[in-house]
Amino acid sequence: MPLQSDDGNPMQPYQLPFPKDAQEEIVIPDAIPEDERLWVPQAENVAFRPLCLNRSQGYWMNLLRVRKSGVLSRHRHPQPVHGFVLKGRWHYLEHDWEARAGGYVFEPPGETHTLVVPEDVDEMITYFQVNGVMVYVDPVGTVLGYEDVFTKIDMCRKHYSEVGLGEDFVDQFIR
Repeated sequence: MPLQSDDGNPMQPYQLPFPKDAQEEIVIPDAIPEDERLWVPQAENVAFRPLCLNRSQGYWMNLLRVRKSGVLSRHRHPQPVHGFVLKGRWHYLEHDWEARAGGYVFEPPGETHTLVVPEDVDEMITYFQVNGVMVYVDPVGTVLGYEDVFTKIDMCRKHYSEVGLGEDFVDQFIR
């Protein structure tokens, strides 16, 4: 018997099975967690909260939390980055705008900048989607290091193991 369509009932859920090889969704009810163990330290007073670590497409989505003022990092993006400021504010030395709570930032491929959190900001939290790699550079572009989805996964595994959640805790965010 074929399935019947009922366009008159918008509350009727989809009736067919999902594709066999489709991955599971990620649902995080408390993206800004109270449990400090979920924040992965990146530097002194700098941590990230993984939300999606997509190893098959080479991007990651996370919350970046900074609890200090000053220069965070100078880096280059060969792929686009999207950011949405949830708390506090920050700016880049190379631009004349400031990202504030409630604001959105698009960083095009090729963008190189130095992130600064102002003196009067106690805490900054920004949701970022970083595609590809983040290349850390000096003021004239000499490469000092990099981060990609795999280094992020490694950082998570190490941290979650150290805080007692187990290195496989990060698996729920990996796609």
